[in-house]
Amino acid sequence: MPKTKDRTPKGEGRSSAFQLRIHPELHEQLRSLTDDDNVTLSCWLKELARRELRRRGIEPKG
Repeated sequence: MPKTKDRTPKGEGRSSAFQLRIHPELHEQLRSLTDDDNVTLSCWLKELARRELRRRGIEPKG
């Protein structure tokens, strides 16, 4: 079964790329979590960022 991807509308043009370097062991822990939830790591990180913005009273744009 394919992993769930973020289907948030992109607006005008393509979204910008964001590179992140993380320790291999941390990466493996995160991949294990996202594999269990059947979502991509990218999607999981974006949702985490959106939740944090909402927690701080900021409505995410995108």
